[in-house]
Amino acid sequence: MRDSKPPIKIAITGAAGQIGYALLFRMASGEMFGPDQPMILHLIEVPSEKAMKAANGLIMELHDCAFPLLLKGTVITSDALEGFRGANWCLLVGAKPRGRGMERSDLLKENGRIFIEQGNAIEKAAADDCRVVIVGNPVNTNAMILSSRLKRFDADRVTAMMRLDENRARARLARKANVSVRDVSEIYVLGNHSPTMFPTFHTAKIQGKPAVEAIRDLNWLRGEFIDVVGKRGAAIISARGASSAASAANGLIDHVRDMLTPGKIHTLGIQSKGHYGFDPNVWAGMPVRTTGPGNFEVVKDLPLDDFAREKVAASNKELLEERAAVKGML
Repeated sequence: MRDSKPPIKIAITGAAGQIGYALLFRMASGEMFGPDQPMILHLIEVPSEKAMKAANGLIMELHDCAFPLLLKGTVITSDALEGFRGANWCLLVGAKPRGRGMERSDLLKENGRIFIEQGNAIEKAAADDCRVVIVGNPVNTNAMILSSRLKRFDADRVTAMMRLDENRARARLARKANVSVRDVSEIYVLGNHSPTMFPTFHTAKIQGKPAVEAIRDLNWLRGEFIDVVGKRGAAIISARGASSAASAANGLIDHVRDMLTPGKIHTLGIQSKGHYGFDPNVWAGMPVRTTGPGNFEVVKDLPLDDFAREKVAASNKELLEERAAVKGML
């Protein structure tokens, strides 16, 4: 039986890392692009013997899973141009982690150079319909830096993964209300992927009822809830000695799948263009509605009370500070 669809090319940086390992088997089984979409995977790794061997081992395991319909080819490379050549989706997972004693501004500059190089390669080599998803942190500002290198593609082709934050917020509300996560809806995340982010508890519904009525603890919602969601990544590093991997991979699957599902409303990190009071030039999390595969529009009617506006202003301030720290790269 012939495949019903032509294969798409997906480039993944940092593919042999922990997130990549948690991601690729689920992709190859059809969870991201659908069970009838054949794929050609381009795995891009750093030019080291250890990383390339790990990538080869990963491909061996993918073959051993016997995904006969979906996995139509694989490329392993440390050359960005080769890796991004003809790519329809670029999933930029790899980035330098924040080390001991490293300031956030140092991390911005270190990773900024990586995303400049990748942006230049995507501009030259990727397919005309390419979509780019940034996962490596600081994710919002990395998206801004990479987008500045693209001339063939408009800013909406570059999104930052904020879905893990939305998932964390939904799960936390479900636990507090002692319900299934399926019972929680209309929760989004505004702002930066950092402790300044604002999960919109005031719009959330629990079993169709406003979350503020279902939980009836405004102090918890305004305090511990926001704090736990915003600092969840650091808490996981403290608990397991490494950053989020499986949950990040799951967030990326949700991010892309919902970008391919018309009518779906979800959180994306995008160029704000001034929506919700953010500076027009920063990338910030906000609710979007998918209008077609890979395309979206901002949901503009989310209500903001004084508390929400205060939180948004704080996150916008941080994003502007990050933009100022990397202005020489834009």
